Parts: sequence; C-alpha cells; structure tokens
Amino acid sequence: MFDSLRNAFSSAAKSFSEKELKEKDIDEILSQLEISLLESDVAIEVIDSIKSDLKEKLIGTKVDKKEIEAFVKNSLIQSISSLFDSVGKIDIKSKISDKKNSGEPYLILFVGINGTGKTTTLAKLAYLLMNSKFSIVVAAADTYRAGAIEQLKEHTKRLNLKLVSQNYGSDPAAVAKDAVLYAKSHKIDCVLIDTAGRMQTSKNLMDQIAKITKVVNPDLKIFVGDSLAGNDAVSQAREFYAHVHFDGSILTKSDADARGGAALSIVKVTSTPILYVGVGQEYQDLKTFDKESFLKTVFGESGPIESTTSTEKQELKTEEPIQTEEKSESQIITEQKQIESATRESDPFEGIATEDINHYAELYGESAPETHSQAAELSVKIKKWISDGRPSPNEKTQKKRSLFGGFKK
Repeated sequence: MFDSLRNAFSSAAKSFSEKELKEKDIDEILSQLEISLLESDVAIEVIDSIKSDLKEKLIGTKVDKKEIEAFVKNSLIQSISSLFDSVGKIDIKSKISDKKNSGEPYLILFVGINGTGKTTTLAKLAYLLMNSKFSIVVAAADTYRAGAIEQLKEHTKRLNLKLVSQNYGSDPAAVAKDAVLYAKSHKIDCVLIDTAGRMQTSKNLMDQIAKITKVVNPDLKIFVGDSLAGNDAVSQAREFYAHVHFDGSILTKSDADARGGAALSIVKVTSTPILYVGVGQEYQDLKTFDKESFLKTVFGESGPIESTTSTEKQELKTEEPIQTEEKSESQIITEQKQIESATRESDPFEGIATEDINHYAELYGESAPETHSQAAELSVKIKKWISDGRPSPNEKTQKKRSLFGGFKK
C-alpha cells in the first residue's frame, strides 16, 4: 500500500543527505520530488505546500550531515501531519447520538460518480452503524442508473434494513423526503441517502443533488471516491465540492492503492477530512482513516491502516442483523400505503428551477425547510416572487418578513 508515495519521500530524504544544504541543490532535489509526487497522483497544491514547507526549514539550517536524512524525513512527516490536522475529524457516531437525543433522525447524503463503489460503501457504513446499535433507513434516490434500486434492495435485504424507493425517473428529492418522513414517524436514528452518479461535469446531476440538499437539509454530505482513480478522483472531489460542499470523504479500494496520493490531495483541495477507507469487499471492510497509521505506512514504518478489532467484527453478523420490533403483515401493508400516499404528494418545488430556489434563498436568507408543509409554504413564496419579476428585497421587507427562523438582516 502507498509504495510509490513512500519511495518518493524516501528518495528525497536520502538525496538531501548526500549534498550540502545550498539553495541551488535544494531546488534541484525538490524538483525531482515534485515529479515523483505527480507520478503518485498528488495534486499540485499539495506538492507546492510540501516543497514550500521543506525549503523553508532547510535553507540556512545547520544540521549534521549524518542527521540530514532523518531531519528531512521528520520535516515531511510534520508537513503532512499538519495538513491532516488542519481539517479536523468528524465523529459520525457521536453526531448521530446527539441528533437522536433531540428526537430527530441524522441524515447522511452520499455523492460521487458511478463506478466508485458509492452504493456498496453506503451499505458498509450502514453495517458499521448497525454494529453500534443505531437503526437505519435507506433512501434509493438514484432513480436514473439502471439497476441502482435493485442493488440497494439486495444490500438492504441482506442487512434487514428498510428501503424507501420509487420508480425509475421519479424525483430524487421526493424519495429522500419520503425516507426522512418515514424515519421521523418510526423513530429511526439515521437516514442514508444514495444519489445518482453520472459524470461529475453533468450540470443536471449537480442541480439534482442541490435540490435534494434544499429539500431534506442533510446533516452530513459524504463524497465517495476511488483511490485507484488517482488524479481523476481528485478532480471529481474538486468538482463535487464546488457544487455540494461535502463534509468529508470515503476512499474505496485503498488496500490496492500503490500510489497513495488521492488521500493527501482530496484533503488539501477540499479542506475536508478522509472519514473512512474501503479495504475489501465485505461489509466489515470499512476502516476509520487514521493519520498516524497513514504516516507510518508512507514513511516505511510498520502498521497498516487501523482495522476494526475481531471482537467488533463478531458483534454483528449479516445473517443476524439488528431488527426493529416485529410487525404483522397488516401493519406492514398499512405502512407501505402511508409511504405511497406520501409519495403521491407533489414535490413542492416541482417546476421551479434550482437557480431560482438558490437565488431566492440567498436574497432572503432562507434556510432549508424541515417539513413538507414548510417546503410547500416556501414554494408558494418563490413562485410569487418569480411572478413578480424576481425583485430584490428592499430594506423594509428584509426587516419585517420572517419564515422558519427569519430572514437574515
């Protein structure tokens, strides 16, 4: 794992140990380091930061020649460690517990292009959360990719989870909304929302995700990227972050990643942490990203990315998942009818362009509605605003009008 990245840093450290610390020589070695890091799929922003930090520490520094290699290595470790520290960490389990205490479900939205393992990663996170005794409902908001709903159905069947879905071509925001309503009415702890993942340059895709965000206001947005995609994964993360402003990332196939640049680069270009890494095909093969283990692996010390203990793995098996209370067939039919009834409710924002929703929210300081009735009320105001010619609010209007906590002043 990360062989290419480790070799690049090791070569740079050894090169410095063979030269005097003169600026010309430093620049020459840093240039070689830049080439090696580019080959390891490290983004140019990260390379520039590493080079700048290293050069600042080396120029004019008096270090015994025998100690230069260790000095450079420690400087590199400090530079990369600072990068990870700067974006902090997100404790998903604690956040779910906090929201649960308020009586509300915690909403997690998954974004990323098709083929990165997004849907499977959602199932892995569901397994991990079930292992911590949280109840889960899954929303099949990818209503475009053929087989997407069936894939989720298979995962939720194996894990014995509730799946909320509609037909292909349905409004993804409506599916997400239905899942949230179901979670609230059944006291479910967490809602995991799958989304479509066509090419990241698709404006329609980004608009749909923005609409889902407006309708359900997720607590956490996660980007799922493929470690083996290298610079493509970094470009995808950059593009999604520009439109979605996700909170953190999960990298799949990290066990097969020999280059290792994706993690560093995504953290740098998005200023968000890596939450988990996928290291296999099984549900339990989702590991918490650990900075110390990453640094040990890259700089040649022992210790792979920290794994879940064998005890934790055995706490919950897929054939014996946590179940909610047993329901009779009539109760299940009644619940299904309730979901179908909610599905038939028209999307309050149907027919309103995402640009108009965003523009109105920005002008009047609107926050995302939390209920269907609030969404309906907001849509009426937006439609009236459009019919009035999309006027800008005057100062008097900004001070007097209020809705769902009030406009910004």
